Amino acid sequence: MAIQIAPMLAVSNGPAAVEYYRSAFGAKLLRQLGEGEIVAGLEIGGAKFFLAHESPEYGTRGPASAGFTTVRIELFVDDPITVQEQALAAGATEHSPVAEEHFVTQGLEPVRRIVQGAVIDPFGHIWLIGKILE
Repeated sequence: MAIQIAPMLAVSNGPAAVEYYRSAFGAKLLRQLGEGEIVAGLEIGGAKFFLAHESPEYGTRGPASAGFTTVRIELFVDDPITVQEQALAAGATEHSPVAEEHFVTQGLEPVRRIVQGAVIDPFGHIWLIGKILE
């Protein structure tokens, strides 16, 4: 089996998070354990991730409870404007509008261009939504 890494997002309300990610990003529910304080496996276009009810006793809190996040989730899609609009309509708040960005190395000419914006989901996670142009 090939090695894989998949984030597990801590959330305050698992069932609501599943519905949000379905609505915002077209996520597909792969599996779910439990009913209220759930653990769930989802995927967006084949990219897997998990969510679980926050458990401070085990050292996990969602960003909304902790007051900050330590990770940003990069979601690369064909149409970042539409996906960002879907995320906002589903309940996210805009962190930054979709705009073209250039990545440079040591002051040289741009080596890569992307179109990218960011939203904060209702559970406090920051999603960077973009598309690599070159």
